[in-house]
Amino acid sequence: MAKKLAFDRLLFTTVMALVGLGLAMVFSASALASLPQDRVLNPFLVKQCLAAAIGLVGLLVVMHIDYRILQRREVIYTLLGAVVVLLVIALLGPAVRGTRRWIDLGPVSLQPSELAKLVLVPYLAYVIARMNDATRQIQLLLPAAIVTVTLAWLVYLGRDLGSALMIGAIAGMMLFLAGLPWRYLAVVGLSVVPALVSSILLVPYRKARLVAFLNPEMHRDTSGFQPFQSMVAVGSGGVFGLGLGGGRQKLHFLPDANSDFVYAILAEELGMIGALGALILFGLLLWRGVRAGLRAPDMFGRYLAWGLATLLVLQAFIHVSVALVILPTTGITMPFLSYGGSSLVVTMVASGVLLNVSQHG
Repeated sequence: MAKKLAFDRLLFTTVMALVGLGLAMVFSASALASLPQDRVLNPFLVKQCLAAAIGLVGLLVVMHIDYRILQRREVIYTLLGAVVVLLVIALLGPAVRGTRRWIDLGPVSLQPSELAKLVLVPYLAYVIARMNDATRQIQLLLPAAIVTVTLAWLVYLGRDLGSALMIGAIAGMMLFLAGLPWRYLAVVGLSVVPALVSSILLVPYRKARLVAFLNPEMHRDTSGFQPFQSMVAVGSGGVFGLGLGGGRQKLHFLPDANSDFVYAILAEELGMIGALGALILFGLLLWRGVRAGLRAPDMFGRYLAWGLATLLVLQAFIHVSVALVILPTTGITMPFLSYGGSSLVVTMVASGVLLNVSQHG
């Protein structure tokens, strides 16, 4: 049995700081929701606070359950099976805004794609831990690819290309860190390119987003409206920002300001200092995640920690890149900061597992 250590207090503090910042940004970016006179409280903030409370309980629980339970074959395959079932249920349910990403549970909804990203990490860590020689690398690439493609395909069928790509990116990064030869990753990556290109060019709204990304100002009244307004928000913030609650782009100018473009609102209201502060917090999260992996007593713990750090930081990087119009609009939310109960609970539980790994060394 590995020696039990105290959990990483800096990592815990970083997670709590991100949660607090996220609640503040949801409150500000959703301010218009509290304007109707029959609403005393902002419903977005209320739901996000409830999700934060549930996430905190989940974080504290998984902190005290040895992460190595996830290495048991029956546990990891049960979790995978449950996620697949939930993804299928979402596909069979009613469409919401033209997509089938959610399962309606009455007052709340569940987004199975968030769970898919979370469960994929321990599964891949389990697979990687069995790669003890070059021959087994080839043998074990197939089950890793099958599960990754299955989850990504089910998510894609729900018209969530961004999350499907995130699933593939997480898998690629974890296998790369595990030392899988470049040629295998290159073959898999190239085989996906035709499907990716066709999924963009053959779907009008995705093609329009790509065209608008190349020149947002030219298409600012149509498909380039969101990226153009995002640039306006970021540019308006300056160094010190307009003050929390003082942003103007959330006033029906920037759609989905509390979710898909929350970082743009953060930059507008808290300025360059606030925007860099958020990036520093994610930098600390990455550092402590890498450190937890390096100190883990086994290979499973190492890649579990690195995979969870990849899940949290890579998604934040993509969200920031979209807000700064470095990447086309994807609909990827920012962990901890964006509105969304499923996303917040999953990211906090993932942080709890990461904290659990940090206790062993």
